[in-house]
Amino acid sequence: METVKRRDFLRAAALASGGLALSPSMLSAAANPAAAPLTGIKTRPEVQNAWSFHFFSKHLQFLDYAGAAKACAEAGFDGADLTVRPRGHVLPEKVEKDLPDAVKAFEEAGLKIEMMVSGITDAEDPLTEKVLGTASQLGIRYYRMGYYSYEKGLSIPENLDRIKGKMEGLARLNEKHRIHGAYQNHAGSRFGAPVWDVWEVIRDMDPEWTGCQYDIRHATAEGNRSWPLGLELLQKHIRCLVIKDFRWGEQDGKSREINVPVGEGIVDFPGYFKKLKAYELRCPITIHLEYPMFPRDDMSLEEKYGTAVELMKKDLAATKSYL
Repeated sequence: METVKRRDFLRAAALASGGLALSPSMLSAAANPAAAPLTGIKTRPEVQNAWSFHFFSKHLQFLDYAGAAKACAEAGFDGADLTVRPRGHVLPEKVEKDLPDAVKAFEEAGLKIEMMVSGITDAEDPLTEKVLGTASQLGIRYYRMGYYSYEKGLSIPENLDRIKGKMEGLARLNEKHRIHGAYQNHAGSRFGAPVWDVWEVIRDMDPEWTGCQYDIRHATAEGNRSWPLGLELLQKHIRCLVIKDFRWGEQDGKSREINVPVGEGIVDFPGYFKKLKAYELRCPITIHLEYPMFPRDDMSLEEKYGTAVELMKKDLAATKSYL
């Protein structure tokens, strides 16, 4: 109880001390132990009794580190899935200076940064080891890799061999720095869209250090009713998850994906979480708000902040309802 009280005090104090004006009701909600998020992260084979929830900081890049931390705290998240990539919250070339500042801002809000989204695809890139080493030293345990594309002129097997060589180099760095590197499956024509190609590349790598950041939204878009097969194939390599939703729509006579709040689309979340529990997967979850967040372009910073927090709360509550 002392730990809970201290965390909630830090969270409320951080909200109160920032530059944004927050109402007493906001502060009360932030400090309410009954609304405290679930905590604790353990990787397999140990299975935890609780999930942890992190917010993709791409959607909060209109705020500085302290502002983003306050938004995550007020919305009830355990931390952020911080963008450490070109045009991200932290630029890779400034990682040694700026990442500690970002982590400190979240700690002062009573939260942690245990996940990050990177553009890392090559162990030979001079910035790769600097980013991974700095992140690991700061307690970040999971990072999302950058994306690979299928090169024209090469066959599918040749492309897989090329990508496997790149990921094997990263796998060695991951183990060296004790950080898990995860490749996100993403709908489209890049590597990772069919899901089976990710498994083909990582199947022999140590899942403790290299795996898949499984995205059920994109798996549904590509697999419709066959996504459970891909999940079963990859489940031993999954250490973190992405949650978001979508529905099909039509534009210019063509079918397209329309991103919507969690629970308002076609993703089978009840069936999905049932399978995760059957596989004994208790992973950190990162929630993405890929749908339009702001109704007007001329909204003030305070208006954007308030709108973002309410949407964050809504998707977090919907996600927890499926658990």
